[in-house]
Amino acid sequence: MTKQETPLTPQEEAVWRALAPLILKLPKVLDSDLRAGAKMSVAEYAVLMHLSEAPGRRLRMNELAGRVAMSASRISRIVDAFADEGLVTKSRVDDDARGNLATLTDKGFERLREAYPTHLASVRRRVVDHFAGLDLKALAACFRAIAEEIKR
Repeated sequence: MTKQETPLTPQEEAVWRALAPLILKLPKVLDSDLRAGAKMSVAEYAVLMHLSEAPGRRLRMNELAGRVAMSASRISRIVDAFADEGLVTKSRVDDDARGNLATLTDKGFERLREAYPTHLASVRRRVVDHFAGLDLKALAACFRAIAEEIKR
């Protein structure tokens, strides 16, 4: 019997049964909180956040899509809508006629700053406040390892 075929221990089963509904419910409530408080979806927030953290506040569209785990078409729709609002600019990559860059404008950065308190409060209330007493370094390492495994 391989490790993958070994039944879960009662403790592993309890963790999995607690995690499974969380995986489904958490994105919905975080999105709902952000929409209610900041009139922005979590996907839109993620786009602005990743652009704000990038050098020069700009990323190639395909890199942005990878960072926020969205399809190229979904990223294009969000970036195009943000461009219409003046939150980002979209331009061609100089050395690649097929590539596009999304650049966060000052107006977009301000929009992110306005949404941040709502998102922070939601993340704290819905998630982080429940981590009291846990080894956060180990938990973060575990989450990163799972995400890396999924990426492959």
